[in-house]
Amino acid sequence: MSYRQEYPRPQLVRNEWLNLNGVWAFAFDDKNIGTAERWYKKDISEYPQQIQVPFAFQSELSGINDQNFHDIIWYKRKFETSGTWKGKQIFLHFGAVDYRTWVYVNEELVGYHEGGHTSFSFDITDYLTGGTETISVKVEDPSEDETIPRGKQYWKEKPDSIWYSRTSGIWQTVWLEAISHDHIKKLKFTPDLDNGTVIVEFEVSGDHVGKEVDFEIEFDGKTVVKDSITIYEAYNKRSFDLYNHKIFRTGFHHYGWNWSPENPNLFDVKVRLHQNGTILDEVTSYFGMRKVHIENGMVYLNNRPYYQKLVLDQGYWPKGLLTAPTDDALKKDIELAKEMGFNGCRKHQKVEDPRFLYWADQLGYLVWGECAASPSFNEDAVARLTREWLEIIDRDYNHPSVVAWVPLNESWGVPNIRANKQQQHHSLAMYYLLHSIDPTRLVISNDGWELTKTDICAIHNYNHGQKEDANKYEQFKLDLSTKESVLASMPARRGIYANGFEHQGEPIILTEFGGIGYKVSEDEGWGYTSVTNPNDFLDDYKRIMEAVYSSKILFGYCYTQLTDVEQEINGLLTYDRKPKCELMEIKQINDQWHPDTIK
Repeated sequence: MSYRQEYPRPQLVRNEWLNLNGVWAFAFDDKNIGTAERWYKKDISEYPQQIQVPFAFQSELSGINDQNFHDIIWYKRKFETSGTWKGKQIFLHFGAVDYRTWVYVNEELVGYHEGGHTSFSFDITDYLTGGTETISVKVEDPSEDETIPRGKQYWKEKPDSIWYSRTSGIWQTVWLEAISHDHIKKLKFTPDLDNGTVIVEFEVSGDHVGKEVDFEIEFDGKTVVKDSITIYEAYNKRSFDLYNHKIFRTGFHHYGWNWSPENPNLFDVKVRLHQNGTILDEVTSYFGMRKVHIENGMVYLNNRPYYQKLVLDQGYWPKGLLTAPTDDALKKDIELAKEMGFNGCRKHQKVEDPRFLYWADQLGYLVWGECAASPSFNEDAVARLTREWLEIIDRDYNHPSVVAWVPLNESWGVPNIRANKQQQHHSLAMYYLLHSIDPTRLVISNDGWELTKTDICAIHNYNHGQKEDANKYEQFKLDLSTKESVLASMPARRGIYANGFEHQGEPIILTEFGGIGYKVSEDEGWGYTSVTNPNDFLDDYKRIMEAVYSSKILFGYCYTQLTDVEQEINGLLTYDRKPKCELMEIKQINDQWHPDTIK
């Protein structure tokens, strides 16, 4: 059985492609001899194992399920291209490979990539023979290196505490794409909600001069923009007026075309590159008219105050680890969260598969995007994290569901940021870098505590006490009644802001709390508090949420967490996505707060 056959790049779709997921030959290279012995030249029959791509060898769905340290691994498979692809450029795409990757086609090195969480590709046209082709992939993922972005992947063999099983090698879809030499290279949408326009940036590869690009933008099946541009530069930028009285004539009210969790309205886009009546390239995409900013201590979505009810989402699955078993599993997580009354999630220490963002766009679900952190700090760690973020934003910029970026979390990778100027400069650099390449979203400098410059004062606090504790704010050991008391608190014995920084009026949001432990199977595990039955589970959740909702200082939250993960049993759902109580009961508690209460 082959898994994950859906189109992997939903923001730039073409018809001619070939999914390479499925069975690949596989080998561990524990002695690091594969390059010297040219394993990329080995016949597939000489590889000792088989693996189901795109699942890491540590996962059950890979067919190997080995959690021991294997820092260097090899893959190989054969493929054939379609006869109709003759004369076209063939690109080999990797959704994500953790961590360093060397790719060989027909026994020749075609490229190298470092970074475990973002997409990359190579033009392999000149390496193809026209017959049966081979791909060999070498991956190095140093198990104990604490200077590479690891996120929740543990640098010891067995998962423990808040650390989970590692993911090494290919963990997102591998695929081929056939395109014309002259093609749309990049497509970027920046909505300007205040003016009712969308700014479109695109690049054309190849011999672009004098060719034409047609744009057709539709909303709800009705054409709102149709334009043709003769291009003379590789890079082009255009602004399209989406108002132009077209939408209003169809009866939409002022907010009827904006994207939000309540109304995930999307514009469909078709782009054609052509010359003299011949279509050279055709892609489809979409965008949402969405604006997010901060004002008066609140987050605004589409120029209205918006209270974010987020849930922490680790993005792990029992049999696939970081890789969802199916596309429907990604969709189902969003549906379950919305069924419980959440309007978004913070993807924690993981750059999620673009298919998840696609479903968040389609279903209406806010996403805070976060990158895996390095446990330790040095100049190499800084460079690696910076490169990852450049690739993250380049890949995910067009998704309207993404409203915030979280480059650092709980001082991971910057353990001395409280007073260390170098680590503070790193935090500041990430804040300004992300804003310099993406001015459309919020940036949280160091989610949890010891913040520097930030758009949200993001606080973590799990000290919410037990049921028998005083039913006041003291149950949190965090006085939520005044801004001064919140900012003076010391979660994990750390100040809210690093030395030399202070609150500048940004919204205050409780971005990690809760984590009620409730065991519903034979699996052992832990939570921040513990209950033994669904009634107590709901009572404790209600007690915690009432304290949050009673605060006039907080303007949103992110509850820990959506599902159990390995040894953690503090999810609202089990690891295999079974509800621990009636989801409607959770929703009724979450619905205590309503946007109409904003004054």
